[in-house]
Amino acid sequence: MDNVTDSLLDTYLFETNSLLEQLDELLINAEKNGDFTEDDVNEIFRSMHTIKGSSAMLEFNSLMEIAHHIEDLFFYIRENGTSSLNPQQKGELFNLMFKSEDRLREEVEKVENNEPLSVNIDSFIQEINNFLNKISNSGNAAQGEAKAAEELKNTDTPPFTSPEAAYCIRLFFDEGCGMENLRAFMLVTALKENGYTFTYSPQDIETDSGTSQSIINDGFFIGFSSKEEAEKASLLIAGSNNVHSYELIEKHEEEASPGSSAVQQNEAGTQKQADTPSPKNAAVHTAGKQNLISVNLAKLDSLMALVGEIVITESMVTSSPDLKGLKLDNFMKSARQLRKLTDDLQDISMSLRMVPVSGVFQKMNRIVRDMKKTLDKDVRLTLIGEDTELDKSIVDSISDPIMHIVRNSMDHGIEATREERIAAGKNPQGEIILSAVHTGNEIIISVKDDGQGVNPQKVLEKAQRNNFLSKPAEEYTKKEILSLLMEPGFSTNNEVTEYSGRGVGMDVVKKNIEAIGGVVSISSEEGEGTCTTLKIPLTLAIVDGMEISVGNSVYTVPISNIRQSFKASRDSIIFDDSGHEIIRCMDEFYPVVRLHDLYGIYDNVCTEIDDGILMWVEANDISYCLFVDQLLGEQQVVVKPLPGYLNNFSIKNYGVSGCTILGDGNISIILDIASIYSAVKNTY
Repeated sequence: MDNVTDSLLDTYLFETNSLLEQLDELLINAEKNGDFTEDDVNEIFRSMHTIKGSSAMLEFNSLMEIAHHIEDLFFYIRENGTSSLNPQQKGELFNLMFKSEDRLREEVEKVENNEPLSVNIDSFIQEINNFLNKISNSGNAAQGEAKAAEELKNTDTPPFTSPEAAYCIRLFFDEGCGMENLRAFMLVTALKENGYTFTYSPQDIETDSGTSQSIINDGFFIGFSSKEEAEKASLLIAGSNNVHSYELIEKHEEEASPGSSAVQQNEAGTQKQADTPSPKNAAVHTAGKQNLISVNLAKLDSLMALVGEIVITESMVTSSPDLKGLKLDNFMKSARQLRKLTDDLQDISMSLRMVPVSGVFQKMNRIVRDMKKTLDKDVRLTLIGEDTELDKSIVDSISDPIMHIVRNSMDHGIEATREERIAAGKNPQGEIILSAVHTGNEIIISVKDDGQGVNPQKVLEKAQRNNFLSKPAEEYTKKEILSLLMEPGFSTNNEVTEYSGRGVGMDVVKKNIEAIGGVVSISSEEGEGTCTTLKIPLTLAIVDGMEISVGNSVYTVPISNIRQSFKASRDSIIFDDSGHEIIRCMDEFYPVVRLHDLYGIYDNVCTEIDDGILMWVEANDISYCLFVDQLLGEQQVVVKPLPGYLNNFSIKNYGVSGCTILGDGNISIILDIASIYSAVKNTY
């Protein structure tokens, strides 16, 4: 495809997916309320009309046909009101709309993947028509289509060609927004629905995509009979999407004279009609709204990579060994200013990628809704912290894990019947709470249900039968038993169902979350419920770190994991029953982990507590003191992934989460505080 077509397709996919997401949220809320409001009906009608028009323009016939027949259906409902439907028909309508949304999404995914669209959708179209026939009792679904077409068709004459159009609004859309004719049509529809009477030009904007160029060149004209009505309409126009500017122009008597109907030459030598309003006495307005643009994620990835390289290069320049011993006051002043600018550049580039988790959270409403009907369970989903923002790549990565956890809560967690919950003294309606909250440099997402919880003994017995245990059963703690639920192939269901029993799900959750540097933990009380917690970094690109040295090696510890650094004496170290070192800190006792022992570093290292330094670190629910040689200083570092072949050596199980390039060009390993402690425990 050429660049124009490619850009048009991107715009189509973005807008269609946005409309489908809005439709999904609308349907969920409407079903909770038990009915569609008048605004809901109008919104669905407009959305389907937009999808129909844009799909027809790009010749996506299956999408166009489905949207077209849903539009017919909602035209009938809009004309007759939802009160004309009985409760059973409303239930059927909700099911049909959810099914229609799924079919539209399937077709859009085919467009995204460059796959051929469905050719035969007659059976589904017939399903829509049958429902329309059922509620209209007429058997003639085409009647609704004819009425819809008649309502949307505008046969008025262009502005300033009829006596009543004394005032005109001329507007331009944002440059490069695409599909200007359909945007103009949506604006016309919105004005009509708000009760305005007007004319517009060009007229055939709904069916003729060629009018887009005319609108780009000359603008879109809307004529009104009075100044008051034109000024009121301009408020609606100013708040409309993609409207860049508009002007209100008054028609003068001399402009309506016969001589003015001739074709005139503008300064550029091109022709324009004299009935095009003169800018005389016209004020040009820029639409008073936030201007938003969609950016290809690959471009943001390239930007982040470039910013990362700038950070590394800046550090290399300011830390160059060639500068040691030189008195360069002006250089150091400029270097500090450069550091400030690079920090600001990092913050801005990172903020461009930050998006709220609400999109992922809202999708879970649909999961719960469908499973409620399949499993015949009464469950409500409560969402907390939907506005919490994460890096776009991370948000995309957590969608599947959260879906698996919510499904587990619905299938395994919530009791099978209302009677079981009542007998346990619980509310007959189950509840799943999906929440997100900021804590420093990470986000904590939790999925908590008030169901039956997990029986650790049963999990341990099944794990033992299936050879999942790596040590004697009696040595497993409750937390370790619950972590077995995330082992590949492990399932607590005895039967394979539509949603579970195949041993896949929680292992996918663990794998996907760990791939983005996160941690998954499960807690449960039998009879009270289960909570699955995901601790996820805000971004994968840049972290604040403390550079430390052990022997001749340099490591980086994320600042978010450090609580305190202090010097200690040999006398402050005591030993537990197993002979392992522990130290008292803030009235608590913490184990001491010697990094040089874990990594086998014995050259030029500090072995005496008095010579080195202790870092009190914390990750998840793990807290201990890390013994290192010295602190080299705080540094904002760019996280670089490790080569793939190193995964064959399970190095992530030994405290290695990634690496970074230092200012002198050397490589520093970024430490994973949680897995360091696990690695040390395994060596005991």
